[in-house]
Amino acid sequence: MGLCHGTLTAIPSGPVLDHRTLRNGSSLVTAAIPDAALTCLDFWCRGGSAWEKSGEEGVAHFLEHMVFKGSRSLGPGEFDRRIEALGGSSNAATGFDDVHYHVLVPTAESNEALDLLLDLVLDPALEQDSFCMERDVVLEEIAQYRDQPDDQVLQTLLELCCAPHSYGRPILGWETSLRQMDPAGMRRYHHRRYRGANCCLSVAGSIQEDLISHALSSPLAQLALVEDCDPAATNRSALPFRQGRECRRFARLEAARLLMVWPVACADDQLAIAGADLITTILAEGRRSRLVQKLREELQIVESIDMDVTTLEQGSLVMLEACCPDDQLERVETEIQAELQRSLSAEITDEEFQRAMQLVGNGHRFSLEAPGAVAASVGSQTLWGRHRDLLAPLQDLLQWEASSLRDRVMPLLQPQRSFTLIARSEDNS
Repeated sequence: MGLCHGTLTAIPSGPVLDHRTLRNGSSLVTAAIPDAALTCLDFWCRGGSAWEKSGEEGVAHFLEHMVFKGSRSLGPGEFDRRIEALGGSSNAATGFDDVHYHVLVPTAESNEALDLLLDLVLDPALEQDSFCMERDVVLEEIAQYRDQPDDQVLQTLLELCCAPHSYGRPILGWETSLRQMDPAGMRRYHHRRYRGANCCLSVAGSIQEDLISHALSSPLAQLALVEDCDPAATNRSALPFRQGRECRRFARLEAARLLMVWPVACADDQLAIAGADLITTILAEGRRSRLVQKLREELQIVESIDMDVTTLEQGSLVMLEACCPDDQLERVETEIQAELQRSLSAEITDEEFQRAMQLVGNGHRFSLEAPGAVAASVGSQTLWGRHRDLLAPLQDLLQWEASSLRDRVMPLLQPQRSFTLIARSEDNS
């Protein structure tokens, strides 16, 4: 593989990882970046929307909101004020599989920041008045989401191809379920999910000598064990994927679009995910990719076309989206199908392969530059039991060759294996 192989293996090393599993099953992973001026503390929990039971739709994201309304010892807004007083910042995000809360602070303040973070996340107040006010905020967020045509196209696609699996419903949840929630029900969800083996603390950046011992004696170590009686702890359903094709119209959609989605490997199969990353880069990333070159540069029938991989624990998804004039939709679909079918037999050139290896590899390299990105990467991987070196994704790329990508990955991304959504504006009906 010549130049690409040499370039990929030229990086001496990434931050050294140190993994610890506490007696209650919770995890602590550190990534030392001695030259960093900041430390990122990132708390991860297997508490995303995929873990919600019937009637709980939206509780994972709503809980993320409520956590920041204060704990039993931190009043509303006090956490933010104290983190800012330390010179830091905080944020959180809820996904399908997990949720995480992180703070970025000057290294000297990391012990205090850890105390504040764990207190906030593990002992939320969930007071009735704040609950009702924040529910209105979440309901407004749902209303705004529904008012965004692009978001509605994507959500419709996921519903059509993934439902009734949880990946087919909005992370924000359903209004009916949210209106019926109360603090007691949210506390039950928190108690069920925020337990030992479901949780991981990731620390990246410059690390104080006593921070590790401080973490090991923190409330993280006091979390209860995961309940054996929780069927979701050991029995999660595989992603059922529906193939097919539908046409829908959406209010205020500015440009017509064609979307195609395919099921690929679960996040655990990191080698397969690397292959999918390489193929989607060859097909539709940048002007020299096959679909961009053909449909946008040569035929000029699309405004944009791109393709990417969404890595998920119960089944990842490859998604293609092409925006074009309404009257070009049929031709765009025909050309995409023809190019995908042609790619079954067409050799991947050395130039295409080298370019894909560089682009995907650079994406991994750039993720090692800041404590926040490193903490997120190692926290997510550790949470799901993948104790891998930070440079392991680069080694995964080296396991692929042009011929194996064509023979093993390209057949997975054929039109007959996809779900296709044709989205038009109601104004063009």
